[in-house]
Formats: sequence, structure tokens, C-alpha cells
Amino acid sequence: MDQRPSHLFYLADLRRPLVERAEGIHLWTQDGRRFIDAASGPVAVNLGYGNRAVLDAMKAQMEKTTFAYRLHFENQPAEDLARMLAERLPAGLDRIFFVSGGSEAVESCLKLARQWAVATGQPGRRKIIGRMPSYHGGTYGSLAVTGDGLLTDSFADQIAMMPTVPAPTAYRDRDNLSLEERGLRYADMLEDKILAEGPESVLGFIMEPIGGAATAALVAPDSYYARIREICDRHGILLIHDEVMSGIGRTGKFLGGDHWNCRPDIVALSKGIGSGYMPLGALAAPDRIVKPILAMGGFQHGHTYAGNPLACAAGLAVMREMDRLELIANAATMGDVLLDALRGLAERFPFIGDVRGKGLMTAFEMVADKATMQVLPPAWKVHQRVLELAYERGLIVYSRRVKGGVQGDSIMVAPPLIVTEEQIGEIAGILGEVLEIVAAERGLPVTG
Repeated sequence: MDQRPSHLFYLADLRRPLVERAEGIHLWTQDGRRFIDAASGPVAVNLGYGNRAVLDAMKAQMEKTTFAYRLHFENQPAEDLARMLAERLPAGLDRIFFVSGGSEAVESCLKLARQWAVATGQPGRRKIIGRMPSYHGGTYGSLAVTGDGLLTDSFADQIAMMPTVPAPTAYRDRDNLSLEERGLRYADMLEDKILAEGPESVLGFIMEPIGGAATAALVAPDSYYARIREICDRHGILLIHDEVMSGIGRTGKFLGGDHWNCRPDIVALSKGIGSGYMPLGALAAPDRIVKPILAMGGFQHGHTYAGNPLACAAGLAVMREMDRLELIANAATMGDVLLDALRGLAERFPFIGDVRGKGLMTAFEMVADKATMQVLPPAWKVHQRVLELAYERGLIVYSRRVKGGVQGDSIMVAPPLIVTEEQIGEIAGILGEVLEIVAAERGLPVTG
């Protein structure tokens, strides 16, 4: 179908077909093509498309009011959604601040942490350590803690870039240590960095419990998580969990960190809360952090659409539907099915060097040599080729390079939490066709 010239621009000049409608895990274009969304958009549409209960709740709220400014009025959807979140989050994370998306949520966490330090007589604490690689958002504050030169270098002169420690990519290491020993080693790198920077200058550590865009569903060894908490406590710094992608049931638990009973001090949430129905995100923190800030004069931060009643009505309906459909349990069960399917592909295609993830947040990384984890030649752009071939066959997956954004071809597979075993079979089947083509094009090995 011919398309008129567009006045919009985004990441590139690449044109895509016009979408017509969406339902479940599928989208249809105006020319009649059907797509399986095995990426949930940008790993956001947890509930799937076209849920009637959510649409009805939004319509009902629209008939009341679509906007009420937080400084003028409270609104029931925001109050109810905040209460529902507090009931599901780790104990004590019961103060909620709503925003419109993931970058805003992370930015809010950073500003809350800094104002807490000032309010509690610790103005010297200003550094928030991140991981390399990592991605935490597109605003200047969230970029400051992002470990990805492709995204940050252009703005580095305008940002106070924060220190980083290596992300726990223990699966790549070739040494005599066990995975648990490697997990402790990566965690101890945080303590080394704190001591090098000066503990009195460090405010916090931000991490994704399960990696997102920059590390493709990275799961650290179990030992990593408790040691990180112990180090933060020892030095009096705040542990900030970025659960924008991994939260709200995506991994088979309400939060990704719940797999290890992690106890963060502040949490950033988004994506799955609004599930693509409305822009929505949130910060969650305990009273012990919020109270000193309010006593000092209030949180010096805000957004026009914070706590918007229409967005919160959508979020509240999303949460209720997740409960009704038991989608967190389905994410755990179908996640096992999906990981098994990806491991089956790894047996057929030995250039898949690692399969990883939790629940319905999974990925596979492709390599030139599985024994050494040597990367594929970056010039081949294999991750992009897989993405394009899958799209041609009506399958949407999520692609990115996981070694600083410049090498380490990976594909994330993260369908909506309503996905069925049959649909996972269809997803895996298309990926198998695509990998056969890529292997033939590049002379990569295939077995069976």
C-alpha cells in the first residue's frame, strides 16, 4: 500500500505499514497483514491488546473527567491504584509518585534520592553508581546513570556522568570460578567502586534486577543480589531498582527482584502498569525516605500528568485484569515453555551462545564461537537481519547489541503475558525459519 509522505520522524527514516487494529498478541495493518507481537511493543504491553474491561474502565472515567491537577484535587483512580501497588510491592514501599513513563520514573527516583540526602544532612552524597552496560532512559538524569556510549556520548558534555561498575555478565566469563563465586565477585566490584569514589560521596546504586535493553534479559547469579544489598547497607547508600521493564508480572513475579527477595530502597515502574493503554509510570519509596523530604518543604519535582485520572483508571483496570486472568502465574508457566523452545533453537543453531531470562522476559545471544563467547563480526549486523527477516514473516521481536551497544548480537522474546503454548510454538517456528536463513547467509553452523 502506498503511503503519503510523513512529517513525523523518530529513530530513522524507515517506513513501516500503517496499523489498523490490534487484539490479544496480534496487530493487523491496513493492507491486511497480521503480526505476532513477541516483543510486547518495547516490552510494555503485558496485558495484550484490546482488553474490553480496560477499555470500558477508560470510557467510564472519560465520562467523569480526563484530567484533574494533583495540586488542586485528589482523584479516586490514583488513590486506588497507589493502594493496590503498595499492597503488592515489598514491605515498606508504600509511598507512590505517578509519572507518565519509564524515563520519568527513573528521573524521579534519582531526584528523590538526592533530596533525601540533603534533607537528612548528607549533602555530600551525590553520586549514583550504575552498571556498564545498562539503559535507564532518555532524559538527561537517566542518561547520566546509563552505561551505553552510543546513547550518552553525544550529550556527555552536558551531563554529570556517574561512575559505573561492570554488569554481572557471568555467563561470558571463562575462569575456574563457579557461577555463585562469579556473582559475588561482580557484587564486590560495587564495594571497590564505592571505596574508590569515597563512601561519603556515594548516594546510591541503580540496577535492573533482570536486564533490559542493554543486556537482554540478563540474570545475575543468585549470590549477586543479597551481596549487593549487604554492601549498600554497609555504606548507607540507597539501592534503586529499575523495574520499568521487568516489573508488573513480566518475569513470573510481581517484580523481577522478587525472585531473590530483594529489598530495594526505591523502585521505578512503568511499561506494564499502563500496558500500552495509557502512558503511566510510578516511583515507589518508603516513608522513611519521603517524610524528611516533605518536612523540608516538599518534593521539588513534578509533571503535568502525574496521577492523571484517566491513566490511573487504565492502570487500575490493567492490574485487576492481571489478577482475574492470573497472568503472573501464566508468565511463569509460559516462561518455562518459551525458555525450553529457545533452548531447542540453541541446540539446532550452535551460534546461539546463551539463552536466558525469567518468565516472559527472555533472550538469546548469538556468537561466533560458543566456547569462547567470541562475538559475531559487527559488520554482519546479524541481530538486525534476524529482526528484519522475522518482521517479513509477521513476527515482531526486540533486538539490540549487548556489549556496549556496538557488538554482541541478541534477540529478546517477550510476548504479552496472555500468550499460549500454541502461540509460543508459532513464535519459535518462525524464529527457526529465520535462523536457518541467517546461518546459510553467513556460513554459521546448523545441527539436526
